[in-house]
Amino acid sequence: MTTPKAIGLPPSGLLSFGAEAFGAGRMADDDQELFQSILDNAPLAIWMTDASGRMRFINRRLSDALGIDEARFLAAGHYTELLPSVVALRCRQADRDCLAKEAPHLSKEWLQFVDGRVHLLEITRVRLLNPDGSLRGIVGMAADVTERMEHEKQLERVAHYDALTGVPNRQLLADRLAQALARTKREKGLMAVCHLDLDGFKPINDRHGHGAGDKVLVEVTRRIKEAVREDDTVARLGGDQFVVLLVGLQATEECVGSLQRLLESIQQPIAVKDAVLAITASIGVAIYPEDEQDADTLLRHAGQAMHLAKQAGRNRYHLFDAVSDQRARSHHKLLQEIRQGLAAGEFELYYQPKVDMASRRLVGAEALIRWNHPQRGLLLPDDFLRTVEDTELEIELGDWMLRTAIGQLQRWHAEGFTLELSVNVSAYYLQSPGFVAKLQATATQLAAMDALRHLQIEVLETAALEDIGRIDALIGACREFGVGFALDDFGTGYSSIAYLSKLDVDTLKIDQSFVRDMLQDKGDHAIVLGIIALARAFDMGIVAEGVESAAHYDALLQMGCEVGQGHAIGRPMPARELAGWRMPALG
Repeated sequence: MTTPKAIGLPPSGLLSFGAEAFGAGRMADDDQELFQSILDNAPLAIWMTDASGRMRFINRRLSDALGIDEARFLAAGHYTELLPSVVALRCRQADRDCLAKEAPHLSKEWLQFVDGRVHLLEITRVRLLNPDGSLRGIVGMAADVTERMEHEKQLERVAHYDALTGVPNRQLLADRLAQALARTKREKGLMAVCHLDLDGFKPINDRHGHGAGDKVLVEVTRRIKEAVREDDTVARLGGDQFVVLLVGLQATEECVGSLQRLLESIQQPIAVKDAVLAITASIGVAIYPEDEQDADTLLRHAGQAMHLAKQAGRNRYHLFDAVSDQRARSHHKLLQEIRQGLAAGEFELYYQPKVDMASRRLVGAEALIRWNHPQRGLLLPDDFLRTVEDTELEIELGDWMLRTAIGQLQRWHAEGFTLELSVNVSAYYLQSPGFVAKLQATATQLAAMDALRHLQIEVLETAALEDIGRIDALIGACREFGVGFALDDFGTGYSSIAYLSKLDVDTLKIDQSFVRDMLQDKGDHAIVLGIIALARAFDMGIVAEGVESAAHYDALLQMGCEVGQGHAIGRPMPARELAGWRMPALG
């Protein structure tokens, strides 16, 4: 579409111009009243001035918004005489800019309306020409974009700030950390990346409920913010983990003072309902440029130092030593062993059965990675997966798991053994470049595209909620190949219900912590019931993890849970054993 450079008007003004536009020549009285009514009720504020700035027309929407009637505008020597002086100066300049060029002039202006609020207007000014080409004046149109701007700000906040505590989330933290690194390099100073994890937070959730846990997190966040300076950044990674960026330091001792204040502030009693709760924190610290690494490595080093603080007794801090820290060397050694083990074929997938709880029939399995370590024997995921988090090796292990699972699924189906196979995928791997293309290429190479209809990818609920828009887009792309999705450990996130309708998933997996304690804990029992009801409301499947006894099984069956998984049903087993497996009697 070509943008008009100017509008030519007949001598009779704006209403006659409207008649010409409709091909009706000069308007009859009724038509003129109709056109006037259209302009008055248009969603835009509309006005027309002559070349000197005297108002020739103003529609009712604009005059009502400003609380200035049409007669006052038309009587003024220049329309800006009726506006606040600051606004008038800008409007006069905008008029001059419009008259100086053929193209429409665009601007924005804050203006107080008769409702007392200040509104943001997007204004378009266009020159008006007489039939002979001489300048007649300006026509202006203004759209009120205040609500749109506020909505955009709200969306921006949701995307970059933690919904519970109001501090930056992981996504905004990455930007703040990059800025802090750049500032520190420029100023040749010091900065500290502090990974803070609360001690004893889970028992508070278990004993007092998640509502009390939320209040503790909000109060701890307030205390952290009060203990640091305004230039420092406080961010929440999720759960009970925070990151604090201390910037503009000149000596390590400044960092130590801030860490002491943090520990002392957090350990003060917190009153929640009728209880007084005590909580402490373990803090790991990586100092730049003493630890001269990139942002991701600094965060990882701070996390490793935090674990050392916990191991040393909690309620303390530990400074990461990039030169001599034994844990850093052990971490690197384990990464090398994992890489070598992957190349040597030491990893294997075990499969844990999932059964229809009403019929006790095998309906699916979850693929779980195991490491047949040449010296240490069979290792479970907790022994090595944390080491590869957020590294290229995590992606390589993920590729191996998906390839192995898809290949096994294809072999089972060729043998007439049909079931749904789920694979747990980290958010880091799911969002890695080319994930969807690699998934399709793997299935094509294995001649297993049909098998993808029986593949389900499990994503941790807390990870999915961190970047819900991107995760949902990836889910949609995978669905084109028939791949299903489940939210794993459902119920552990703080915005589960609010965002559930925005994620196109098939299944909710109830976190095993709720299932394990539901027979004794009324709160957990209610949570399990609520999640089952929620799944039904959204027409999703439901799987209960952690079915550890016949009592758990019977209780879940009475609640209406569809599918169960746990040691009472069947432990993870090699692929060769699953086809002949039958659920044992419970008693």
